[in-house]
Amino acid sequence: MGFSEFDEAYEDDVSRHADEERKLGEAILHAPIRALKPKPAVSIDEGASIGEAVQLLIDRHIGALVVTGDDGGIVGIFTERDVLRRVARSGIDTSRPVKDVMTHEPETLRLEDGIAFALNRMVVHGYRHVPILDAASGQATILSVRDVVSFIVSMMPSRVINLPPEPGLEARAPHGG
Repeated sequence: MGFSEFDEAYEDDVSRHADEERKLGEAILHAPIRALKPKPAVSIDEGASIGEAVQLLIDRHIGALVVTGDDGGIVGIFTERDVLRRVARSGIDTSRPVKDVMTHEPETLRLEDGIAFALNRMVVHGYRHVPILDAASGQATILSVRDVVSFIVSMMPSRVINLPPEPGLEARAPHGG
Protein backbone atom coordinates (compact mmCIF):
# COMPACT_ATOMS: atom_id res chain seq x y z
CA MET A 1 0.00 0.00 0.00
CA GLY A 2 1.11 3.58 -0.46
CA PHE A 3 2.12 3.07 -4.10
CA SER A 4 0.63 5.32 -6.70
CA GLU A 5 0.29 4.53 -10.39
CA PHE A 6 3.42 6.64 -10.90
CA ASP A 7 5.46 4.49 -8.49
CA GLU A 8 4.33 1.34 -10.27
CA ALA A 9 5.34 2.81 -13.63
CA TYR A 10 8.73 3.70 -12.21
CA GLU A 11 9.20 0.14 -10.89
CA ASP A 12 8.47 -1.25 -14.35
CA ASP A 13 11.11 1.07 -15.82
CA VAL A 14 13.72 -0.22 -13.39
CA SER A 15 13.16 -3.85 -14.37
CA ARG A 16 13.06 -2.91 -18.06
CA HIS A 17 16.35 -1.03 -17.69
CA ALA A 18 17.93 -3.94 -15.86
CA ASP A 19 16.80 -6.25 -18.66
CA GLU A 20 18.25 -3.88 -21.28
CA GLU A 21 21.56 -3.77 -19.43
CA ARG A 22 21.66 -7.57 -19.14
CA LYS A 23 20.99 -7.96 -22.87
CA LEU A 24 23.64 -5.36 -23.68
CA GLY A 25 26.18 -7.12 -21.49
CA GLU A 26 25.43 -10.46 -23.11
CA ALA A 27 25.62 -8.96 -26.60
CA ILE A 28 28.98 -7.32 -25.92
CA LEU A 29 30.38 -10.47 -24.32
CA HIS A 30 29.12 -12.97 -26.88
CA ALA A 31 28.62 -11.22 -30.23
CA PRO A 32 31.39 -11.21 -32.82
CA ILE A 33 32.73 -8.02 -34.41
CA ARG A 34 30.82 -9.07 -37.54
CA ALA A 35 27.59 -8.09 -35.72
CA LEU A 36 28.75 -4.46 -35.71
CA LYS A 37 28.89 -4.45 -39.52
CA PRO A 38 32.18 -2.54 -39.71
CA LYS A 39 32.64 -0.37 -42.76
CA PRO A 40 34.94 -1.47 -45.59
CA ALA A 41 38.38 0.03 -45.14
CA VAL A 42 39.52 2.83 -47.40
CA SER A 43 43.09 2.11 -48.33
CA ILE A 44 46.02 4.03 -49.68
CA ASP A 45 49.40 2.87 -50.94
CA GLU A 46 52.34 3.47 -48.60
CA GLY A 47 54.05 5.51 -51.32
CA ALA A 48 51.17 7.99 -51.63
CA SER A 49 51.84 11.45 -50.25
CA ILE A 50 50.77 12.58 -46.82
CA GLY A 51 48.75 15.32 -48.53
CA GLU A 52 46.85 12.72 -50.57
CA ALA A 53 46.13 10.71 -47.45
CA VAL A 54 44.85 13.74 -45.53
CA GLN A 55 42.68 14.75 -48.49
CA LEU A 56 41.22 11.24 -48.64
CA LEU A 57 40.32 11.41 -44.94
CA ILE A 58 38.61 14.74 -45.53
CA ASP A 59 36.81 13.73 -48.74
CA ARG A 60 35.48 10.45 -47.32
CA HIS A 61 34.63 11.89 -43.87
CA ILE A 62 36.55 9.10 -42.14
CA GLY A 63 39.07 8.92 -39.34
CA ALA A 64 41.44 6.25 -40.61
CA LEU A 65 42.99 4.75 -43.72
CA VAL A 66 44.51 1.32 -44.09
CA VAL A 67 47.96 1.69 -45.66
CA THR A 68 48.93 -1.09 -48.03
CA GLY A 69 52.29 -2.28 -49.28
CA ASP A 70 53.40 -3.49 -52.70
CA ASP A 71 51.76 -6.89 -52.15
CA GLY A 72 48.44 -5.29 -51.15
CA GLY A 73 48.79 -6.36 -47.52
CA ILE A 74 48.27 -4.02 -44.57
CA VAL A 75 51.54 -2.37 -43.54
CA GLY A 76 50.10 0.48 -41.50
CA ILE A 77 47.20 2.68 -40.53
CA PHE A 78 47.00 6.44 -40.96
CA THR A 79 44.57 8.22 -38.64
CA GLU A 80 43.40 11.65 -37.60
CA ARG A 81 45.76 11.37 -34.64
CA ASP A 82 48.68 10.85 -37.00
CA VAL A 83 47.68 14.03 -38.82
CA LEU A 84 47.64 16.01 -35.58
CA ARG A 85 50.65 14.48 -33.83
CA ARG A 86 53.00 13.64 -36.67
CA VAL A 87 52.05 16.06 -39.43
CA ALA A 88 50.57 19.28 -38.01
CA ARG A 89 52.79 19.36 -34.93
CA SER A 90 56.03 18.69 -36.80
CA GLY A 91 55.33 20.75 -39.91
CA ILE A 92 56.52 17.87 -42.08
CA ASP A 93 56.39 18.34 -45.85
CA THR A 94 53.08 16.81 -46.97
CA SER A 95 54.60 15.68 -50.25
CA ARG A 96 56.55 13.00 -48.36
CA PRO A 97 55.16 9.44 -48.40
CA VAL A 98 52.49 8.50 -45.90
CA LYS A 99 54.69 5.60 -44.72
CA ASP A 100 56.86 8.22 -42.96
CA VAL A 101 54.07 9.18 -40.55
CA MET A 102 51.70 6.20 -40.40
CA THR A 103 51.44 3.79 -37.51
CA HIS A 104 53.45 0.78 -38.68
CA GLU A 105 52.21 -2.80 -38.32
CA PRO A 106 48.96 -2.03 -36.50
CA GLU A 107 47.27 -4.69 -34.43
CA THR A 108 44.49 -6.29 -36.46
CA LEU A 109 41.50 -8.31 -35.37
CA ARG A 110 39.23 -10.76 -37.18
CA LEU A 111 35.50 -10.51 -37.84
CA GLU A 112 35.07 -13.61 -35.67
CA ASP A 113 36.72 -11.98 -32.62
CA GLY A 114 34.33 -10.83 -29.92
CA ILE A 115 33.12 -7.27 -29.44
CA ALA A 116 34.32 -7.40 -25.82
CA PHE A 117 37.81 -8.38 -26.98
CA ALA A 118 37.86 -5.55 -29.54
CA LEU A 119 36.66 -3.07 -26.94
CA ASN A 120 39.34 -4.28 -24.54
CA ARG A 121 42.07 -3.77 -27.15
CA MET A 122 40.77 -0.29 -27.95
CA VAL A 123 40.62 0.79 -24.30
CA VAL A 124 43.88 -0.80 -23.17
CA HIS A 125 45.91 0.54 -26.11
CA GLY A 126 44.01 3.78 -26.75
CA TYR A 127 42.95 2.84 -30.28
CA ARG A 128 40.07 4.69 -31.92
CA HIS A 129 40.26 2.58 -35.08
CA VAL A 130 41.31 -1.04 -35.56
CA PRO A 131 41.72 -2.83 -38.89
CA ILE A 132 39.60 -5.96 -39.08
CA LEU A 133 40.50 -8.77 -41.47
CA ASP A 134 37.94 -11.08 -43.02
CA ALA A 135 39.73 -14.42 -43.18
CA ALA A 136 37.36 -15.74 -45.84
CA SER A 137 37.62 -12.88 -48.35
CA GLY A 138 40.92 -11.33 -47.29
CA GLN A 139 39.20 -7.93 -47.27
CA ALA A 140 39.85 -5.35 -44.56
CA THR A 141 37.28 -3.32 -42.69
CA ILE A 142 37.75 -0.69 -40.02
CA LEU A 143 36.18 -0.88 -36.59
CA SER A 144 35.87 2.47 -34.86
CA VAL A 145 34.88 3.47 -31.35
CA ARG A 146 31.88 5.12 -32.99
CA ASP A 147 30.77 1.70 -34.31
CA VAL A 148 30.86 0.23 -30.80
CA VAL A 149 29.01 3.21 -29.33
CA SER A 150 26.35 2.97 -32.06
CA PHE A 151 25.89 -0.70 -31.22
CA ILE A 152 25.44 0.11 -27.54
CA VAL A 153 22.93 2.85 -28.34
CA SER A 154 20.99 0.49 -30.61
CA MET A 155 20.67 -1.95 -27.69
CA MET A 156 19.41 0.73 -25.28
CA PRO A 157 17.77 3.45 -27.38
CA SER A 158 15.22 4.62 -24.82
CA ARG A 159 17.88 5.01 -22.12
CA VAL A 160 20.18 7.05 -24.36
CA ILE A 161 17.54 9.13 -26.13
CA ASN A 162 16.03 10.20 -22.81
CA LEU A 163 19.26 11.45 -21.26
CA PRO A 164 19.29 15.11 -20.27
CA PRO A 165 21.15 17.43 -22.67
CA GLU A 166 23.76 18.34 -20.07
CA PRO A 167 25.74 15.59 -18.32
CA GLY A 168 25.25 17.02 -14.82
CA LEU A 169 21.60 17.89 -15.33
CA GLU A 170 19.14 15.72 -13.43
CA ALA A 171 15.42 15.96 -12.84
CA ARG A 172 14.71 17.20 -9.33
CA ALA A 173 11.44 15.30 -9.06
CA PRO A 174 9.91 12.25 -10.77
CA HIS A 175 7.74 14.50 -12.96
CA GLY A 176 10.75 16.51 -14.14
CA GLY A 177 10.23 19.60 -11.94
